[in-house]
Amino acid sequence: MKTLIYLVFPTFENMNLFGDTELFDCGRKNFKDFRLPQADLRLWEQFFHKEESDYYYSVFKTSTPWQQRIRKMYDRILPDPRLTAYYGGVDGLAWTKPLLIIKDRVEQVCGMRFNRVLLNYYRDNNDSVAWHSDTLPQDGVHHPIASVSFGETRIFKVRNKLNKSASRIDIALTHGSFLLMGDGMQDHYEHHVPKTARKLNGRINLTFRTSGRDT
Repeated sequence: MKTLIYLVFPTFENMNLFGDTELFDCGRKNFKDFRLPQADLRLWEQFFHKEESDYYYSVFKTSTPWQQRIRKMYDRILPDPRLTAYYGGVDGLAWTKPLLIIKDRVEQVCGMRFNRVLLNYYRDNNDSVAWHSDTLPQDGVHHPIASVSFGETRIFKVRNKLNKSASRIDIALTHGSFLLMGDGMQDHYEHHVPKTARKLNGRINLTFRTSGRDT
């Protein structure tokens, strides 16, 4: 009599910290150049593998001194619909080892150098950021921004500043992805992460920047 042996493998649902990470495919990295007119926009999906991404999300969520800033909007003082922390330079927090490791990884790929990083924590589907272009640094020049995401997938919307009727781009920024907003992006385009009715867990976004004022 033959003996049948059944092998039971764990499902992705049981293994994943975030449901959307079911798309992880054994470390294969997908790259896309959006080839925008007058701007450089490139995306590396799965730039960090799942175990790294889970680790960094947990570390930044629990160890970052998050703050909720307030700002004036339409003659009202309102809290930002997300939490933030700023590292680098004379007025930022001291760099941590995980931030320096990630910084080195993105710098090696894009061939650029960064001396600041802004962390954004979108706690759930109700947190967002309005349409904007990043402001000019102290040296008056728009530098490239390297954006790394950990956690839930959020939609990153892009539109042309002057031609609002032009086609918009919706980019799904997934767990472990790296988006490079290069030359021309802040000059000619603006971006936005909207709220959504779909219930979501947190997302942490790191935007590495360059300031000509100090190191």
